[in-house]
Amino acid sequence: MATVSQQNIGLQHEKITIQLSTEDYLPSVQKSLRKLSKDAVIPGFRKGMVPLGHIKKLYGQSVYSDEVLKAAGTKLEEHLVATKAEIFARPVPAETQTQYDFNIDNPENYTFEFEIGTKPNFEIPLIKNATTVPAYKVTITEEMLQEEIEKLQLKAGDLSEIDTVASEENVLHILIQEKDESGNLIADGVDTKHSLLLKYFSKDTGKNLLGKKVGEHITSRIDQLFDEAFGDSIINDLKLGGSLEKAVSVSIEKIEHIEKAAMGQDMFEKIYPGKEIDTEEKFRNQLLQEMQTYWNGHCRNYLQNDIFERLVHETPITLPTSFLKRWMSIGGEKYTPMEVVEKEFGKFEHQLRWQLISDKVIEENKLEVRTEEMEQAARMQIMSYFGQYGSMPDMDASWMEPVVKKQLADKKFADELYNRIITDKLFYTIENELNLQETEISKEDFLAIINKPHHHHQH
Repeated sequence: MATVSQQNIGLQHEKITIQLSTEDYLPSVQKSLRKLSKDAVIPGFRKGMVPLGHIKKLYGQSVYSDEVLKAAGTKLEEHLVATKAEIFARPVPAETQTQYDFNIDNPENYTFEFEIGTKPNFEIPLIKNATTVPAYKVTITEEMLQEEIEKLQLKAGDLSEIDTVASEENVLHILIQEKDESGNLIADGVDTKHSLLLKYFSKDTGKNLLGKKVGEHITSRIDQLFDEAFGDSIINDLKLGGSLEKAVSVSIEKIEHIEKAAMGQDMFEKIYPGKEIDTEEKFRNQLLQEMQTYWNGHCRNYLQNDIFERLVHETPITLPTSFLKRWMSIGGEKYTPMEVVEKEFGKFEHQLRWQLISDKVIEENKLEVRTEEMEQAARMQIMSYFGQYGSMPDMDASWMEPVVKKQLADKKFADELYNRIITDKLFYTIENELNLQETEISKEDFLAIINKPHHHHQH
């Protein structure tokens, strides 16, 4: 009879040893061979009349090795179920496993060794201690509001063509081309068009462009063309990859002057059509509300990301690192070299820690997503598709339910929806356990915080 034993070989790391005797697998080998002799279609023999010896000669070795491995796998499964083992991933063969050369003519006792990583028990100090976490709220200043109003006045303003660059608010339509020292175009070099306000260029480039006319050009290096605050995003938009020290010619193809729209009914209607905004006060309030919503969204994202990072880094969880690395290497469908595993392990471990923490919170708080929640979220999503085209349908329309059913039958759609709902519930639950402290903050200070890398206690 098979014997199964388990021993600890490291932190959250166990070895299971299965010793098989011939009686654990030989009856199955005989049974499989007999079934084959009954079912096999082999030229020269009537179906069901193939001699057992002939079947054994043809298929014996593969049937034998299959049944031995199947018996070991069954015993392993039975052991894991009986011990209610909480394990990571699938067991992997132990490094000490003997390589057998299975031989049906020489049945023997076999020993199989497997390694498992066991899930740890842990506390979540951040939640347990109801830690104070700042929940930022960006203060919208009069200056920020005024800046936004000016942008909208430009957006709603009238454009007229002029022939000379005269002010920061002129729109320049430019052609950027890469040239050699003799001023000849470089084949396959930078060659792109763009239009932008003069104030988006660097101070020096702006000075050079002031007073220039349509058809004239200046020469500059790509990295010196634009104002630092906007440079990266403009270079990105223009797909100016590679060396930013390249010399380029900037030719002016068209110059436009924007006449700012005057505050008043016409401008309000242009910016907010159909909203019946008829006074400057209503306009400012609407804009203020939109700006606050925009920054609240950023603050919310930062808060969730901050909680996520702090939970992952500040929750002491012992992981069976050596087992997990071996599992990443040999446990998948294809072998992954250890140097690749080492490179990817940090990211994998980060995600695994979050998985363990979120599973624990979900289980302890019995969080679940009900069918009606999935259906309601699907309806909202379908509605939002229409919202993009400016026509909101009736949510109770008769055509809606078949569309909802069809969408939820799409596994990818349903999985994404489920993950979104359970993640919302998860964060809502965690936030209720923490001591969230609303903290007013300036836009500049908030941007400085979100652009700073996270520094946390190491796990």
